Amino acid sequence: MVCTTIKKGVDCFFMTNNGCQFNGGSCHTIVEQCIGCQKILDLPTGQYCQSFPDPAMRWRIGRCSMATHAKSTPSKVNGKLNPLKASKRRAG
Repeated sequence: MVCTTIKKGVDCFFMTNNGCQFNGGSCHTIVEQCIGCQKILDLPTGQYCQSFPDPAMRWRIGRCSMATHAKSTPSKVNGKLNPLKASKRRAG
């Protein structure tokens, strides 16, 4: 349904005939880590995320899964190789 509280005119999953069913009754503004993301909505009432009603919860555990501006860093490989396996790889 279309939001009638904070994000007026935007399709929202939490909106029902009885109003916003999200915890607290409305969406929350973005947090500092969200700045630069392409999913930010600039509205007269503030900046909000298109994907999540509470962006702070997404960043509390780690990186937001929908962040378009955050690059994932590859995990560091141990670097230790078995010399026998390494010699077989070179030979093969």
